[in-house]
Amino acid sequence: MSSFKITLNELDTPVKVLFTGYLTTVAIGYLFALIQILFTHGMADGKFGLSIDDIVYSYYGNRSGTVLENKLAGSMKGKASEQETFKIIQWVRDGASHNEFVNGGVDKIIEAKCVMCHNEGAAGIPDFEEFENIKELTTEDEGATFSSLTRVSHIHLFGISFIFMFVGLIFSFSTSASSYYKSIAIGMPYAFLIIDILSWWLTKLHPMFASLIMVAGAGMGISFAFMWLVSLKEMWFMEKDWFCKVESLCKKKFKILFKISTKSIEFIRMTVIPKSIALVKGLFSWIFNKMK
Repeated sequence: MSSFKITLNELDTPVKVLFTGYLTTVAIGYLFALIQILFTHGMADGKFGLSIDDIVYSYYGNRSGTVLENKLAGSMKGKASEQETFKIIQWVRDGASHNEFVNGGVDKIIEAKCVMCHNEGAAGIPDFEEFENIKELTTEDEGATFSSLTRVSHIHLFGISFIFMFVGLIFSFSTSASSYYKSIAIGMPYAFLIIDILSWWLTKLHPMFASLIMVAGAGMGISFAFMWLVSLKEMWFMEKDWFCKVESLCKKKFKILFKISTKSIEFIRMTVIPKSIALVKGLFSWIFNKMK
């Protein structure tokens, strides 16, 4: 019985356009997601750029101050003037009473600078039209709440897994890599996605797991870039003399890049993932000993 095999290089042009349109759109979405992370989590410590401190403050919290103070010094920095920020922080440190909230003019600052985003119609952020919601943010900053982690976790697991399913499906028709390496590349994003989500919860319990979030995010990015580049290369540039002549320097560079990519995947599979699993086991052992 003869087997029927589809390859990216032999697809009809309309199908190539369909796949390319999807891959291009998803890549742009991925880029905007990274930018969004820089402007949210990346500003948690008040400095632009993602760092370990940003991850710790976002999930474990900056427990040296209150939520409102840390937000004004971090991701909300610059949303109010220095004088207005000082007045809000002073109100928090003086006990955050309702009388001082009104008499001290803090309510006017909140109404002018915050309510435009923090209102009843906004999803996922506190409604500052209600004093009780503001009052809750004057307590110690313990990072993301368990309810918010639950909500974001299921959204990411459902949404990102669908993205990688279609990217992996397209990549599965490639011929540059062996079935062994294709299987690893297709499975890697799912492994790192689970590690990433699990790391949020672990970092909420202890800040030492913040680095695991960055490792998992990098792993997803590498696997996505590898599948994306190989898929586009095979659809449009494979064996095209106008792009890369056989045995040309261009072709040799592609081979070197491909070898580096496969070595990176192998390193992640043999080193990064086992160490991540060992780290998770260490945490559960630590929790178990604490519970004795």
